[in-house]
Amino acid sequence: MGLFGSKSEGGFMDVIRCDEPEYLVWKWRPSGEANSTKKENAIRYGSSLRVKEGELAVFVYNQNNGPNQDFILGPFDQTIKTANFPILTSIVGSAFGGASPFQAEIYFINLAGNVPIKFGVPYFNITDRRLPDFPVPMSVRGQLIFNITDYERFIKNTRLIEFNLDSFKELIRSAMQSSIKSTVLQINRNNPLNLVQIEENLDFINETLKAKMLEMFNEDFSVNLKRFDIDTLDIDQESEGYTRLLAVTRDQQQKTLEAQTDVNVQNLQDMQQINAMNMEETLRIQREEAQRAQKLQTETNFMGTHQLNQQTEVLKSAANSLGDMGAGGGNGGLNPAGMMTGMMMGGAMGGQMANMMNQMGNQVQNAQNMPPPPPQLAYNISINGQNSGPFNLGQLQQMVQSGQINQNTYVWKQGMAGWELAGNVAELSILFAPAPPPPPPPPVP
Repeated sequence: MGLFGSKSEGGFMDVIRCDEPEYLVWKWRPSGEANSTKKENAIRYGSSLRVKEGELAVFVYNQNNGPNQDFILGPFDQTIKTANFPILTSIVGSAFGGASPFQAEIYFINLAGNVPIKFGVPYFNITDRRLPDFPVPMSVRGQLIFNITDYERFIKNTRLIEFNLDSFKELIRSAMQSSIKSTVLQINRNNPLNLVQIEENLDFINETLKAKMLEMFNEDFSVNLKRFDIDTLDIDQESEGYTRLLAVTRDQQQKTLEAQTDVNVQNLQDMQQINAMNMEETLRIQREEAQRAQKLQTETNFMGTHQLNQQTEVLKSAANSLGDMGAGGGNGGLNPAGMMTGMMMGGAMGGQMANMMNQMGNQVQNAQNMPPPPPQLAYNISINGQNSGPFNLGQLQQMVQSGQINQNTYVWKQGMAGWELAGNVAELSILFAPAPPPPPPPPVP
């Protein structure tokens, strides 16, 4: 508080300002005394008024038509004149020469200040949907921050002359306790809460309460709620209701775990059965394809013999015709022209037959000279105690790549004394060899 000059009855020149370090609403008094009299409200016209940034000075004039107010928003550092105070113009008349004091109460309001309040709602009973007959005590603790933004509305709804920040805080706490309790119970009715895991719902409850508090602070207290944070939703873990609730929760979790385990086992068994069926069907298709390929090869090998038989029949028919051409006509004599023609055709047919025989001989010789196909590796495998196979090396490689078998899978083939791990069989080691690393990139040009 600033005070300059000497006190005199009826007013004196003042420097009106607020030097309080922390405040929300502060009343200025010329003498600095706590009592409120008309004398202390006698302000000399022409006194100096200083309002800092973030402050508001409110001049309240109690007139016959009710209180009137001038609002001076900081920063402001000037003498009091009617040009700066519109309401003061009708109060200070020219008859007084602008020198007489005028009656006004001066309040400074801190618009830049944030007022924190810690709050706590005592234990109240709340129920879990699983045990509605066993209420559980719960308390709510947190903090909030508010400030003044709509100062005209705040002044209208607040008796500044009797304003006390501590009393204002207690008024807020009292209203909040009732509102928080009713809102949490309403949340539980609309969205039943799991009280054992109540902390998981903290954000949802906080946002719901914040919306409720924003409306209440604006309507009931005419201030702006900047922050609202619930720190703790505290459950009384020693209560009978919580003890029963905890036992029910553990029982449900155990049943859920067992049911999930049964489902996982059943899914694994179903997957193994499906894989076995797929493998059996794959083997059936491969056997049919091998039989079809073998039949086609057999038919190809005998195709040349079939063609030779057909051409032989053609040549035999041609020979018979040549005999008829060499014989005489109806008189049984020889036909020289026919004999010549027959000899020419016979030579051509003989050459054709010789070529055919040579081709057949070559085909037979080539067939005899071809080496036999290499023996195919054929291993049986054991998966989950079920024997499947036999599989060739290509099939086993596909099964390794798909993860159906690995080095610890038991295998067996004809000639082996018993089942052996695939990783211990030398000719299968190529299936489990690590892939070679990719080649390095070429040098940068």
